[in-house]
Amino acid sequence: MSSAPTHPQADRDSRHAALALGVALPTDTVLYLLLPMYADSFGVTLAQAGMLLAANRLVRIAGYGWVARFYARRGDRPTCTLAVLASVVCALGYATLSGFWLLLPLRLLWGLSFAALNLATQALATAEAAGAARRSGRSRAFIAMGPVLALPLGALLAQWAGPRAIFVVLAVVALAGLMVVRQLPFNRHPAVATARRRMKRPNSLDAWSFMEGFTLDGLFVIGLSFLGKDLLPGSAVVVAGVLLALRYLAEIVLSPVGGRMAERWGAEQLLVSLSLLTCIALLGFGAGWLWSCAAVIVVLRALQLPLLAPIVAHRHPGPERVQALAARSVWRDIGAGTGPLAAGLLLPVLPSVWIYGTAALLLALAALACGRDAGRLSVQRG
Repeated sequence: MSSAPTHPQADRDSRHAALALGVALPTDTVLYLLLPMYADSFGVTLAQAGMLLAANRLVRIAGYGWVARFYARRGDRPTCTLAVLASVVCALGYATLSGFWLLLPLRLLWGLSFAALNLATQALATAEAAGAARRSGRSRAFIAMGPVLALPLGALLAQWAGPRAIFVVLAVVALAGLMVVRQLPFNRHPAVATARRRMKRPNSLDAWSFMEGFTLDGLFVIGLSFLGKDLLPGSAVVVAGVLLALRYLAEIVLSPVGGRMAERWGAEQLLVSLSLLTCIALLGFGAGWLWSCAAVIVVLRALQLPLLAPIVAHRHPGPERVQALAARSVWRDIGAGTGPLAAGLLLPVLPSVWIYGTAALLLALAALACGRDAGRLSVQRG
């Protein structure tokens, strides 16, 4: 294993990994936009489209441990190279293949590829303790650049040439990631590769990761569409594309700000404060202040995104860091996978204020538990 990276090298490695994910990610985000609206063009029903969009998260829940061990054995550059190549294959498959059973393997492949790229971006951003929060914030901004450009352009191209053509373009864009990953190191993590995987009781960060995925990647996104569908003017696909792009634009602008705030005030304290503010916004969102609270939630989400990785690195400073980062991603995926299911079942039958009020309460409890554990850890370390 190579020696610990210097500060400038850590910055470069983190930036290159984030750019690789940034050019590969639009193959997935644009599919989220187009598949439900053009299900017939892909040869699937709406129900099958939902299953395909969930498949990449489900395979990550089962496969993150395997991905972490592969990443630990092979290193950054080989793992990210394979992941970028897989994203190109997926994009070409979305452009040419039809039917549930032909598209499903592509979704599973992308799920594992995203897991590898996401893990590499977090591991490289936290490879050196100094500046980890700042690098995490910048990393989120670089990752978001691809979806910000691809989502509105994909929507416009879908109206003009159908939903398939954009994926040929995205395959070419993803190929550019190969030039970026050539700059990554061959760092390996042998202690992680040989570590035995044990079932552990969920801790406060696990609970927070689950609730963050459940509320902000699940209930909020589905609720915005369900509650605001009668208020969206113009073409549905273009409006939806712009709304999704705005989420990523907020990451570009605000995630670096969140990283700098964490460097100044501490990531744990900031996570608790921003989560509690998010809970208030969620309650207002459910009470009917849809667009104003949605804007606040988007801002707060972007500020929170870079916080988890440096917190995990602080609590797991040794070889356990990579496995710990993977575990938090699994819990977020579980939440993000169950959130839309809960929204689909509950929104038609229960008042939204009760749904989002309950979710806000659970998120607040999880955030306060993180703050309590951070205080205990500080006392133990003296």
